[in-house]
Amino acid sequence: MSRRDTDMAELPPGIDAPVFAEPWQAEAFAMTLALHDKGLFSWSEWAQALSSEVKKPGAAADGHDYYEHWLAALESLLAAKGVAGKSDVDTIAAAWERAAHATPHGKPILLENDPGS
Repeated sequence: MSRRDTDMAELPPGIDAPVFAEPWQAEAFAMTLALHDKGLFSWSEWAQALSSEVKKPGAAADGHDYYEHWLAALESLLAAKGVAGKSDVDTIAAAWERAAHATPHGKPILLENDPGS
């Protein structure tokens, strides 16, 4: 039995699978909702950005890469709106990654833990 089968067996009756396979997917979803609520973009703008990403060549037919497209759409909207360009996003993502590696297990990951800052 695979890990997925085991995870599925532990779900309450009537629930097929978790909505998010990884925590980062839930975080990307929440960021999108928060930025929309702040008025950064409309739902039609979001739908267009996400649709453009999902329709790009190389998208998985089974949709397993959906949230990767979701994140790419969010990043493209941030750049289009002048909030954060790709290099800005990449720089802060790298800083968080370094901070995560420098943080002792069980402690909160804080950006000030980035040894490269």
